[in-house]
Amino acid sequence: MQIPPAKNQQVNVLFVCLGNICRSPAAEGILKKMVADNRLEESILVDSAGTSGWHEGELPDDRMRMHGQRRN
Repeated sequence: MQIPPAKNQQVNVLFVCLGNICRSPAAEGILKKMVADNRLEESILVDSAGTSGWHEGELPDDRMRMHGQRRN
C-alpha cells in the first residue's frame, strides 16, 4: 500500500553507511528511480551520506556502480 505525503509536505529520506561508497548510494539510486517512476520528485527528497570522511570526494564503489548499471 502506498501512502502519499500530505499535500505541500516534503518527505526527506537519508540512507547512511560507513563510507557512502556502496550501500547507501545504491539505496539512494534505487529509491530515486522509484520516486521518478512515480513522479514524486516534488514530494520526496532522497540522499545518502557516510559516517566517516574516508572516501570523501570519491565516486561510489566500482562494483556497486557496475551492478547498478546492469539494473538501470
